[in-house]
Amino acid sequence: MAPLPKIDNRPSAMELGETKNGVILPAYSTTDLEDNQSEPFDPWDLPELRDTGLKWSELDTKGKVLRVVTSIGKIILLLGFLYMFVCSLDILSSAFQLVGGKAAGDIFQDNVVLSNPVAGVVIGVLVTVLVQSSSTSSSIVVSMVSSGLLSVESAVPVIMGANIGTSVTNTIVAMMQAGDRNEFRRAFGGATVHDFFNWLSVLVLLPLEVATGVLYKLTKLLIDSFNIQTGQDAPDILKVITEPLTKNIIQLDKSVISDIATGDAAARNKSLIKRWCKTEKELILVNITVPGPENCTTQDLCWIDGNLTWTQINKTNIIGIERCKHIFANVDLPDFAVGLILLALSLLVLCTCLILIVKLLNSMLKGQVAVVIKKVLNTDFPFPFAWLTGYIAIVVGAGMTFIVQSSSVFTSAITPLVGIGVISIERAYPLTLGSNIGTTTTAILAALASPGDTLANSLQISLCHFFFNIFGIILWYPVPFTRVPIHLAKALGNRTAEYRWFAVVYLILCFFLIPLTILGLSIAGWKVLVGVGVPILVFLISVIVVNVMQSRCPRFLPSILRSWDFLPRPLHSLKPWDRVITKGLGFCRTRCCCCCKCCQKNKGDDKDNEQSRKRPQRKNLKMYDNPGFSSYEMSSHHDTSGDTSGCDFSSGGCDGGGCDGGGCD
Repeated sequence: MAPLPKIDNRPSAMELGETKNGVILPAYSTTDLEDNQSEPFDPWDLPELRDTGLKWSELDTKGKVLRVVTSIGKIILLLGFLYMFVCSLDILSSAFQLVGGKAAGDIFQDNVVLSNPVAGVVIGVLVTVLVQSSSTSSSIVVSMVSSGLLSVESAVPVIMGANIGTSVTNTIVAMMQAGDRNEFRRAFGGATVHDFFNWLSVLVLLPLEVATGVLYKLTKLLIDSFNIQTGQDAPDILKVITEPLTKNIIQLDKSVISDIATGDAAARNKSLIKRWCKTEKELILVNITVPGPENCTTQDLCWIDGNLTWTQINKTNIIGIERCKHIFANVDLPDFAVGLILLALSLLVLCTCLILIVKLLNSMLKGQVAVVIKKVLNTDFPFPFAWLTGYIAIVVGAGMTFIVQSSSVFTSAITPLVGIGVISIERAYPLTLGSNIGTTTTAILAALASPGDTLANSLQISLCHFFFNIFGIILWYPVPFTRVPIHLAKALGNRTAEYRWFAVVYLILCFFLIPLTILGLSIAGWKVLVGVGVPILVFLISVIVVNVMQSRCPRFLPSILRSWDFLPRPLHSLKPWDRVITKGLGFCRTRCCCCCKCCQKNKGDDKDNEQSRKRPQRKNLKMYDNPGFSSYEMSSHHDTSGDTSGCDFSSGGCDGGGCDGGGCD
C-alpha cells in the first residue's frame, strides 16, 4: 500500500481569523447546493446542426472564394447523387419485375381467390412488393377488369393492397441509415408512418367497403354523371430525366405480366427483357387442324387429309426491325438471373448514393442555412391559422409527387431528411399523405388516356384509389388525437433504434410473411380463414387492450395482468432474442470477451447517464474535498482499477476499435 501523504496540520485561515476585505476565505471543504432543473431527454427532438467552421466575416478573400466554390461543388455533387439515387430506384423496380413479375401475373390469374376481399388486399400487397410499382400493379388490375376477368368491386381491395405495398421502398431506404441510432430512429419512424397510415386505413375501410360498397358506388356515380372523353397521357417529367441513363441499362416489356394475368398461355414463354425496340406486324396465313369441316374459317380454305381436317387462319407475326441498345439486349441469360444482377447493383448504388447524400446534407445544413431550412419546413403559421400548416404540407406533397410522377421517389427522398433532423416526423406525415394523393392524380390522368373500351373501368379504379386515400386522411389526420400513425411510428422507431435487427423482422413480417399466410388461408377457403384468423385477431386485440390498461389504468386489472412478468422473458422482451441474434451474427465472439465486457460496461454507463438525464433533480450536491485525501483516494482507485478484466476504456474499448472491430455495437 502506498504511504499516506503528508498532511499540512497548520491552522486554517478561518481558525486564525484571516479575512480579506472583511470576508472569510473559503475552506478546503465546502458544500454547494445548486438548483439544477434538468428536462427529460426526447430522442425525437430535432438536433441542432451547428456550424463548427469559421464565420463568413472571419474569412479573408481567398477563404470566401474557396467556400463559395466548395458550396457550389457540393450542390452539384448533391444533385448528381440524387439523380443516381432516383435512377437506382427505377432499376430496382425493373429488377423486382424480372425476379417476380411472372409470379405476380400468376397470382393475379386466380380469379376465385381475388373474389375474396381479404385475399385481394394481400395479393395487392404482394404483387406491388414484387414489382416495386403500384402503377404496374394497378395497370394489371385495369387490364383484367377490361378483359372481363375481374369485376370492379373485386378490384377495389386489390387497389387498397397496392397502396400498402408501395410504401416498402422508403422503408428499405430508411434501413440504410442504421449506422447512427438516433438517425435510424427518426428515419425508420418517418418511413413507417406511411405503412401505419395505409394499414390502419385498410383495417377501417375494407370492412366498410365490403358491407356497403361505398367506394364502388361513389365512383360509379361520378363516372355515370360525367361524359368523360379520352385524353392525353400525363406528362412523365421524371422519366424524361432518368430515361437517358436507365434505358441504356435495361428495358422491359411490361405487357408480358398483364398477358399472363389475363390468361395468355403463350406469354409465359416470353421474356420480360425487351430485345427489339422497333417492330412491325405482319399478317400471315397459318395451317391448323380443326375437329370438322364446320369449324373451318371458309369452305374455300378447308380440306381433308386422311383423318385430319385442315383450315387456314390469319396470324399476326411480329418482326423485329431494330434491336434495343441496352446492356442486356444481347445477353443470353434468363430473366431471373438478370433480375438478381440488377437487384444487387441497384441496391449497391442506392446505398452508396444515400450515404453520400446524407453526408453532404450534414456538411451543408449548418449554421444559418440550417436554421432557415428548419424554420421553413417545420414552423407552423401564426395563430389562428396554425391548423392550416399541415394541409399546406399535404398540398405540397401532392404537387411534388405529381411533378416526379412517383410517390416512392418522393417519400424515399424525404426519409433521409427526417433521419438527419431537417424535417420532423410531424411534418413528414402530412407530406406523405399528400404524396398518396399525388400518385392517385397521376393515375387518374393516365386513365384518361386509356382507349375508349377501357376508359370507364380504368377511371373508376383510379377514382377508387383516390377516394380511399381521401377517406384515410379524414380518418387519421384532421383531429390531432386521431394521428395514431405518428405515435405508432415513433414507438416502432424507438424499438428499432434499440434493436436494429428488428427492422428487418418488421419488413419481412409486414410485407411478406403475414400477407403470404393470409393468402394461404384464403386459398383454403372462408371457413379456414375465419376459423384461424378470428381467434388470432381476438387475441391480438386483447393484448393491445391489456397493454393500454397497464400504462393508463392498471388498477382495473387483476394483479397478475398488471405486468407481463409472469410470462417467460422471451415472450415479453426482445433482450433474450437480441442476445441470440447478436451471437448468431458473430458480433460477440469468444476471442472478444474483453471487448464485450468493456462494451457492456459502457452501455450500462450510457443507460445510467440517460436515466439520470431523464430524472429531474431539484438539488445537486457538489463536494470539494481536501486535496491531500483526494490525491490518496485517486492513487488507491488507480491501484484497484485492474478489476475491470484488463479493459482499457481509453483505447481498446468499444469506441477504441479493440478486438479487430468485433464484438461492439
